[in-house]
Order: sequence, then structure tokens, then C-alpha cells
Amino acid sequence: MFPSSSYSSSVNLRLTRLGILKTGNRFSPSRTRNDISFRYCFSNNLKKLCGSRCQFKHQPRRSSLCIRAMDEDSMDMAFDDWDSDGIVGDSAFIMSSSGDDSDTDHLYNPVGGTELSSSNDHDDISSSPPNILLHRNRRKTYRIHRGVIINAGLMAFSVVFLLLVDCYSWRIVRQPLAPYYLTRPFLISAVAASCAGYLCVPLFSSLKLHQILRKEGPATHSHKKGTPTMGGLFFVPIGITTAIAIVGSSSVEVLGAAVATLAFGAIGLLDDLFSSIKNHNYGLPAWVKLLLEAAVGLWFSYWLDSTNISSPYSMKMLVPLPSPLGLIYLGKLYQVLTSFCFVSMGNGVNLTDGLDGLAGGTAALAFMGMSIAVLPISPDLAIFGASMAGSCIGFLVHNRYRASIFMGDTGSLALGGALAAMAACTGMFFPLFISSGVFVIEALSVIVQVSYLKSTRWLYRGAGRRIFRMAPFHHHLELCGFKEPLIVASTYLISSILCIFAGYIGLISA
Repeated sequence: MFPSSSYSSSVNLRLTRLGILKTGNRFSPSRTRNDISFRYCFSNNLKKLCGSRCQFKHQPRRSSLCIRAMDEDSMDMAFDDWDSDGIVGDSAFIMSSSGDDSDTDHLYNPVGGTELSSSNDHDDISSSPPNILLHRNRRKTYRIHRGVIINAGLMAFSVVFLLLVDCYSWRIVRQPLAPYYLTRPFLISAVAASCAGYLCVPLFSSLKLHQILRKEGPATHSHKKGTPTMGGLFFVPIGITTAIAIVGSSSVEVLGAAVATLAFGAIGLLDDLFSSIKNHNYGLPAWVKLLLEAAVGLWFSYWLDSTNISSPYSMKMLVPLPSPLGLIYLGKLYQVLTSFCFVSMGNGVNLTDGLDGLAGGTAALAFMGMSIAVLPISPDLAIFGASMAGSCIGFLVHNRYRASIFMGDTGSLALGGALAAMAACTGMFFPLFISSGVFVIEALSVIVQVSYLKSTRWLYRGAGRRIFRMAPFHHHLELCGFKEPLIVASTYLISSILCIFAGYIGLISA
């Protein structure tokens, strides 16, 4: 129970005589407990009493007063059993911060001495030494960011998964492979990309290559404004260079996949440059991007038809599927499927690149799944996939929550083109759509949202209706109340399962 009004007035009068409480309209001794802000009075008047011997630190997220230092002669009164509002209570007064960056806890504890009398005699004021026990600042506790934890988990899964594949490669492909066949390019690319980021991120920031946010995007993304973009300029070439350095320049499949990746990266670079010049989120017109992507896909399919690539099959344009389907010959439809994969994968990764680390981590898992799937058909392309996965992991060191750089269309389109090239060279389209299931869902959510909006707008002759609160799907989850790290971590978990399943489908299909 709280003290009575008369008892509270007695305490207030004592503080008034000490000069801690001011008399007047705002801080009258006759006012009740609920009308007095003790922390405000204490902080302002204690400065006058203590002078330079008492230092205060105010932090926006701290709800209580922090006394950093005080000597024994700073005050001539005792505080015993005060609660958070300056009213006498039964326990010590503990002041602490509930914020994430809390580094101090101060305890106000009775140590003995003369207490404030509870009688109505206001003339007996104790002059004993102060009974304030101040704990000195504890060591600052550093909270591990959630993005670091998510990245560490993804890195651990990737390394363990690739090591297991390397250990049992003889049973998987039934041919001898070099030690750490997939783990070595993965780790080299990861380390190189992470180190390059420490040089490129400040460089891109100084060049003012900043991300232009969508005006219709979620309001929670306002803090991302001014973040550098075009991160694909440094981590995509590292993945390609590492793969070529390991397999050599004699691998036709790796060279073809590298050219297709760079071609898609060039399209994304043009889009980012136009977006930066126009100071708008949209760079190249959508139809121009689709036309260029389809042109690269058609060129790649014709190149496959006219080039001799290593394959365990005596025919081209074959799509391996699990039994009892087996090998399916598509003929000219193979070229159409190749172009479709290039366009869909490029835009799928691009649409997924809306949260910190979402596209990079999901693409790394998709590359690992494709590396396992194509391993029996083209071991060189498996190295290419592992190298690209490692470069994505290295990029996540700087793109994790909260990101210091974005990959931009330069990176997202390049990653989509690399995945499509791996599938087109081996015919592993079915494992591609499995390992890239997140990209497929994101692209489908946009298609469904736009189609439903236009159809209902025409049907109801007015404002259209929406299925999702916002497309792509990860923005819908944000608006439903899910936090960004939770969405990313859940997506990684789903992509890990799809990665394993895609690798298994590819192995039993080859």
C-alpha cells in the first residue's frame, strides 16, 4: 500500500528544506505522491548541491538517473528504503536499464545511519554521512547481433554439408575426386569475398553508390536509406575467378557459365546505374530488362547446341529425371526452357533481394544444392557452384542484418544467371527449381498479386483487391509483424532442406 497523503507531504517538506524539492505551483509540499516527479527533482537539485563532484549521464534509452561518481562529502542526508518515486518503502532501490545497450546497474541500498523520521516533527533532519552505496560501472556487455548468429549458423551448415559430400564423394559419383573437392573453392571464395568487402564497402560509400528505396516499400526500411549498393561488383567476380583458377581455362562449361553470369551482371549494372542517375528505384524499363535477359538465354541455348561439352550422355538437349521417367529429350523445347530459366531465375533472385542477407544466403544454399546435383555429370560445374556459394557467404559478412552494403541488381541478376547456366549445361532443371524454391515463391507471389489486382480492378470497376498486404512475399510477412531476422533465419532453414532435397534428386536422376 502507498503512504498516505499527509505522510508524503511530511517527506516532501523535508526535501524542500534540503533544497531538493522546490516549493511553488509545480512542486508543492502539499501535493500527493502522484504529482511529484522525483527523478526530475533529484537530478536537477543534486547538481546544485554536489557541483563538479557529481557527474550525470543521460541516455535516451535509460529510464532512470545514473550517478557516475560521488564522494562521501557530497551530501549531508541519508536515503533509506526509497522506492522508484522517492517514497519510503520496504526494499532497496535498484536502478537499471532495460535497453539493449545497458552497461550499468546502480544499487541504492541502506547501510545504516539515521533514517528520516516518520513523525510530523519536521525539525529533526539527520546530518549523518550519506548512506548511498553506488556500484561502479560494470564491464560493458556486448550483445551479439542476430545477423552474426544467423550467419554463423549458415556458415557452419555449409562447411559441414560440403565436407560430408567430399568424404563420401566416391559413393556419390563413383570416381576419385581430389581431397576437399568442393570445400576448398567454397572456403577460398568466402575468405576472399569477405576481405574484399572491407575495401569495397568504404569505396562504394565514398562514390555515393547508394541504394534508392521504393516509395511504396515498408516504412520500417527507412533506416536502409543511404546504404551502398552494387555489391555484386566485387563478390561475383571473385566466385568466377576462383572457379576458373581451380578447374583451369580448358573447362568449356565453366567458361560458358562465367560468360552468362557476367552478361546478366552487366544487365543489372546498367539497371543500377540508370537508377542512380535518375535517383529513382526503377532504372531500366521492365520490358527492356526482360528482353535482354531472354536474349542472353537464347544465345546460351544456341551456344550449347553448337559446342561440344563433356557429358555422360551421347545426346544433347536431355533432361534427367528420377525413375521411372529417366531421360527426356526435349529437342527445340530445350532452348525455350533455357531462356525461361534465365529470365525466371534472374528476376526471382532480384525480387528476393529485399531483406538484409535474404537473397545472398538463399542463393548460397541454392548453389550448393546444384553443385551436388551436377556433380556426377560435370564435376567442373560443381566447383563453379561451390565457388559461387562461397562468394555469397563472404558477401553476407557485410550484407547481414543490418547490412552495410546491398548486392543490387548487379549481384542478384548475376546469381540468377549463374544458377540457370548450371542447369542448362547439365539438364538439371528439376533440381534447379527445387533448390531455388524460395525464388520461385517470391516470383509467384508478385505474379499472383499483380494478376489478382488487375482482374479485380476490371471486375469491380474500381479499386482492385489484393491477396497479400504487399508483394513480394517477404514484405507481406513484415507487415504481418514478423521481424526481419526471423524471416531471414526461417528462409535459410527452408532453403537448407530444399538444398539437400535438390542434391538428392539430382544424384538419383543422373
